[in-house]
Amino acid sequence: MAERLALGGRGMRKPFGLLEAAMLKAMAGAMFHGVAMVISPAQVVANIQTQFSFIHGPKSREIALSLVVLCLIMGGPFFLLMPPAWRQRLLDRRLVRSNNNLLQDLARVRGVIHAGYYGHWQDGGEAGNADNPVLAQLGFELPAARVRGPGEIPLRFFERDEIRDEDFVQAEDVPEEADVIVIGSGAGGAVAAAELTRAGHRVLVIEAGGHWPSASLSIEERRMASSLYVDGALQTSRDNDIIIFQGRCVGGSTVINNGICLRVDEGERTHPDANDVLGTWARLGAPVDQSRFVAGYRSAEERLQIKPVDRRTGRSNGTHMLGAWAAYAAASGNPADAAAPALWFNKNFGPARGPGECVHCGYCNTGCAYGRRTGVAQAHLIDVTRAGGRILANTEVLRLRWRHRTEKPRVAEGVEVRLADGRKRFIRAKTGIVVAAGTLASSRILSDSGVRGAGTGISLNIACPVVGRMPQGSAVRSWDEDQMTTYVDRGDFLIESHFQPPMSMAALMPGWFGEHARRMQLYGEIVSAGVLFPVDRIGRLAGGKLEMKLRADHELVLLRRGLATLARVHFAGGATEVWPGLARGQTLYLGDDIDRFFADNLREPDDVSLSSSHPQGGNARGSDPATSVVDLDCRLHGAANVVVADASVFPSCIRVNAMLTTMAMAHYACAGNPFADNGSGGGLSSIKDEFATLAPAVEEPSGPDRFGRDLFGALV
Repeated sequence: MAERLALGGRGMRKPFGLLEAAMLKAMAGAMFHGVAMVISPAQVVANIQTQFSFIHGPKSREIALSLVVLCLIMGGPFFLLMPPAWRQRLLDRRLVRSNNNLLQDLARVRGVIHAGYYGHWQDGGEAGNADNPVLAQLGFELPAARVRGPGEIPLRFFERDEIRDEDFVQAEDVPEEADVIVIGSGAGGAVAAAELTRAGHRVLVIEAGGHWPSASLSIEERRMASSLYVDGALQTSRDNDIIIFQGRCVGGSTVINNGICLRVDEGERTHPDANDVLGTWARLGAPVDQSRFVAGYRSAEERLQIKPVDRRTGRSNGTHMLGAWAAYAAASGNPADAAAPALWFNKNFGPARGPGECVHCGYCNTGCAYGRRTGVAQAHLIDVTRAGGRILANTEVLRLRWRHRTEKPRVAEGVEVRLADGRKRFIRAKTGIVVAAGTLASSRILSDSGVRGAGTGISLNIACPVVGRMPQGSAVRSWDEDQMTTYVDRGDFLIESHFQPPMSMAALMPGWFGEHARRMQLYGEIVSAGVLFPVDRIGRLAGGKLEMKLRADHELVLLRRGLATLARVHFAGGATEVWPGLARGQTLYLGDDIDRFFADNLREPDDVSLSSSHPQGGNARGSDPATSVVDLDCRLHGAANVVVADASVFPSCIRVNAMLTTMAMAHYACAGNPFADNGSGGGLSSIKDEFATLAPAVEEPSGPDRFGRDLFGALV
């Protein structure tokens, strides 16, 4: 029977039982053997229990089963009883040095242990963590403790318009019908809903996650990451090679991203050798009307008040990256390096020099606890609700229902949903449905609704980190700024500066055992950036998860070149050691043969840490139904009243951060009322209760079947 523990004055079920907790404690003792731990292994386990208690869904059960398997592989009870030094040697031999895919997947448990240590949080918010021993060990200062420089905005919460409680539909008041149903409340869904509202429709927005107004966000990493992300930020591809970060809350990923706003073609801000994305779409049979598309960009930029970031917000890590790139490019002699734009990002944090400008606390990826981000929940969704639209949160859409099996074009009658308490309901759509839940969720919904081709040709922008250590005593304090501020467009890949708060930084920091701890304790002397490279149209949904295998002769070649370039950039900027995101944590030193290093140490995806926040494609636009899922106006082929309005309709990978282009595409799809003539006889309000479905509902597997499918999918 699961035990209970106290958290913030309420009871909470422990996700892990006695055996799993014992395994976590044994792992923590081995991982930190020889390290001066400032909290005990038992406290690490308690922290992990707390973190996983916030996660929605079955991830805790999957992790628990994975821990049992890991315990058996390590020797069962004997492993638990070994001295920590023996356990460490066994882990090093069986996990760290293994080339077995199963053991390489299990090795990702290191991220869970590191999160339990570096995510340590005491009661009482920032004030209660002024003496947090883990943060003190790193030399990390919480935002409230940092000295603000002359002219800097005071670190206080900025009051702004928010969605009101009355704008939400309660579970007991779920309507039987709505004019237009929009599935998803992120970059695509919010813009689509706002445009349809402007056209006079009453919109019901359905969101799988909960509502987190700005005032409810905090800088407690473990709680925010577990609560705001799909699978508590532990979602992976089917083979566990890629971690996929996506928001699961009202506002979607706009709540937890870095606010980077790039168009697919930025003119002089784009490398001259970069892929012409819109030209590629045209060659694939999916041209866009560029004036309409640019209008979508402009609309989003105006509504979100997108501006160049203030350079004070990237004074250390961001500035280092630009200076290091300039030094590298000047010495390389490569014309492609000389032609690469090296610039500051445009973002929706601000506006700059106003009372709501970014206070560069460094916690963008866990929600803006100071109210400085203008996401769609502070813009488009307010436009929708002020005009009478409503939001139904904590509700999963299972599938669309069709009016008649043989009807051409098909008419979607409404959606089947599952409420937070597990009850299922059907909500009728009088006029139409917009699917905008993001690439993976939209593809699942359409596939489960019987739409052929949904979930194929998926692309990703994949990131891989490279950390550099600056000279001893340099005290660059990269953590005292915005997480991401500058970038270099190298043509076929981007380099982006980034730096994370302690728990997140520990997860991306390569290295094992004492070496990982040493690197973390150099927290004030390190700089960090990542390579962002495109993986184009080779993914698909399989069993509800993304199946994507990087090719040795294509993506891995590009990744090795990108990582080698970034390593040289760090050295050009003065780094004395470079730690690429390799699974075994190898170190590069100045003077090493960098190309040989990556050729020897990066031979397959399991050798490296890969993540993506930019899934794209799966339901591509196109004029030919045989090769696309939606038409050139994003209307579902063969359907009268279904529009898809998110990144899933991108015909190919856009290469850059996806938020702004997703918003432009949603505007493209929904501005001017896509349901003005939907072939449904002026609306669907007269449809009777008699209907036939196109395909049977597909229930999400549970119990052993679910565990068998996702046994190791949660480990990071």
